[in-house]
Order: sequence, then structure tokens, then C-alpha cells
Amino acid sequence: MSATAGHAESNPASRLGFQPGQVVQELGWDEDSDQELRESIEELTGTELADEDYDDVPDAVVLWFREDDGDLTDALVDATSAVDDGAPILLLTPKTGRPGYVEPSDIGEAAATAGLAQTSSFNASKDWSGSRLVTPKAARSGKR
Repeated sequence: MSATAGHAESNPASRLGFQPGQVVQELGWDEDSDQELRESIEELTGTELADEDYDDVPDAVVLWFREDDGDLTDALVDATSAVDDGAPILLLTPKTGRPGYVEPSDIGEAAATAGLAQTSSFNASKDWSGSRLVTPKAARSGKR
């Protein structure tokens, strides 16, 4: 397959809503993270994924999380503090039957506790499932 416009449409990162020029911060990377998905995000955005030490505000966060990584709510709160209101957080967890699998009910509960709304779930790659989470704009603006 050549790197053509048709290839851009088949890029997994485009299905996830990434856009050229976006800065995407990656949290929770480990050797089991899907390298092909990571490279597709970098290819589409035209920038390398920013690491955990990035000290500016990214346009989106990719959070790799496994059951034994600690407290999911804490990880989501940390990810939320990195982005502006309304920016997406893509939570990637191992699929059912894979080491580190996280129950969907645990994801929903942690997201709600962290003040996030789950807008969609998706098949991110062969071994990873994804949840697109956003901070409801009204929730953090102080308005009631």
C-alpha cells in the first residue's frame, strides 16, 4: 500500500478523530502499547507523541491503562488536568481475555467519578479497546 490520500483514510488515528497539527500527549506507555497505533497517530498529526513530561497543554491525551496500573480514577483525573475543557482523552485498555483487562463498568464508574463523559467505545487495535472521554464543558466552568 502506498502513502496516498487513500492511505490517510485507512489510518487508524483518523478513525479516532485525530487531526493534522494536533499535539497528543501519551500517558501510561509501556512495551505492550500498540506501536502501530502510536505511529499512525504521529503520522496523521505530523508530530511525535508528547511524553508524560510535556509541560504545555496538549490537544488530546492518549492514556494506556491496565488493571494493575493503579487507580483508574486517579489516572483519569491526572489526564484531565493536562487538557483544556472539552478536549478528548482516549483511554486504551487491553481487550477481554488479555492481561490487564479492565471491566467496562470500572471504566464507566472511574470516568464519572473523574468528571468525564464517555462519548464512544471503539476497537483501537488487535489487543486494545478504546473509550473516548471528554470533560463536559459546563461541569468545569463553574456554572450551575
